[in-house]
Amino acid sequence: GASVNWSSSDKIWVKDDAGTWQQSGAAVFPFTNNSSFAKFGLSGTYTGASHDILYTNKAITGSQPQVEIKATQTQSAPNNFDHAGESGDCGIATASRVGSGYNFTLNHKASYLCFIPRSSNPYVNRSKLIKIEIMCDDDIAGTYNMAADGTLTLASGGSKTITVTTGSGFAIDNSTEDMSKNATYAVVAPGTHTFRIRYWLRNTTDYINLYGWRPSDIEGTISKYVTINCTAGSIHDVTANLDLHDYDGDHYCMWDAQQQYWADHSNTQPKLNGQNSNDYPQDRNDASHRWYHVSSGPLQASQLCAAMPNVNEMTWYAAKGDPRWDKDELWTTMGHLYKGGMWFKKKSVLQVAGNYNANIAADGSDWRTNAKSMYRSPLNMLPSVADASDYFYLPAVGQYSDGKLIGVGSNGAYWSSSALPYDQAYVISFGDNLVAIGYNNRFCGFAIGVFE
Repeated sequence: GASVNWSSSDKIWVKDDAGTWQQSGAAVFPFTNNSSFAKFGLSGTYTGASHDILYTNKAITGSQPQVEIKATQTQSAPNNFDHAGESGDCGIATASRVGSGYNFTLNHKASYLCFIPRSSNPYVNRSKLIKIEIMCDDDIAGTYNMAADGTLTLASGGSKTITVTTGSGFAIDNSTEDMSKNATYAVVAPGTHTFRIRYWLRNTTDYINLYGWRPSDIEGTISKYVTINCTAGSIHDVTANLDLHDYDGDHYCMWDAQQQYWADHSNTQPKLNGQNSNDYPQDRNDASHRWYHVSSGPLQASQLCAAMPNVNEMTWYAAKGDPRWDKDELWTTMGHLYKGGMWFKKKSVLQVAGNYNANIAADGSDWRTNAKSMYRSPLNMLPSVADASDYFYLPAVGQYSDGKLIGVGSNGAYWSSSALPYDQAYVISFGDNLVAIGYNNRFCGFAIGVFE
């Protein structure tokens, strides 16, 4: 959908009779309605049958032409690629004499992405696309040398991330592709690249913060992964169906109860931070069987927590699972929009490295019969693009404490399948600066989740 046109500020460089690059004046358009055709005036002497031409956003001050593919690019309106030239579009041509002048057709040598997102998710539909962050494990922006044939070679300032900002934001209320709504373009270095595409959304409707009230907005990401052979001179469409993972409110419980925390009481379940209800389970005679599994000694779960890792396994996730806090990925629960969660390496990845054992904890002892604890500091950065599939994500869904919902979006607390005497059980908890494994009262309303 992009129109490849000259802009009124465009200039070209032409090699004169002496072999010196000369910059032209700005483009002039002989035909009012056709900006794909422009004329350029130059000083200097040109008598050859042909002359070399370059189009670049960097001045040519010596014999080595360069172009800067910008790490930060800005687009003013949907489906508008006017920023191509300033963002790093470049090309070569050979001008051939025709009468008293020369004609040429530019051969573009950068590569280009066109993002065309869509969504049927109401939270996304009520948001604006404010930027797209393109992340890669190899350099996709920087200053590049341009060879005679237009091949680009990184010279300096390499960047593995390109961010395209969209000002006040583009609508994303289309369930099918609609380039007029939000088509967004980026100039990138040619090559085969695996990208993490982070679509940044701003939502002013659905976010409730940790204190139970709605601030002005929430900004966060929906991430997609794609591998593209970015050929020089080509625009590559990147379509994406933007959806949000929804975590229901049915996966909180007292430790290894028969039923979840709000079974038979969903109509009074608190669904926002700070809300509370007296309908939570309050003794072992709870009619809905929501009370924790009672025992006097160490116990392996057999009910709701049976599928959770035991405490030894939990220690490997914390100690060797390379936990990484992600403050930006968006998700929903109980009718509201949140962000925040932790990435851990998957069990299969830990096993390959010899870092997983159900019978022995990461410190070499068996925690199932000992009251112990562990604390780790997570990294506040995402896994590399190449390693992303080695990790799984746990959202910070908070917890219930005596019927009150707290911590959604700031911390997570997930039961293990291991209990200690005196009505204690092991739990893994985390936030932006801590991953902890310890024990807590079995009557706490922590989450159960999927540990991959």
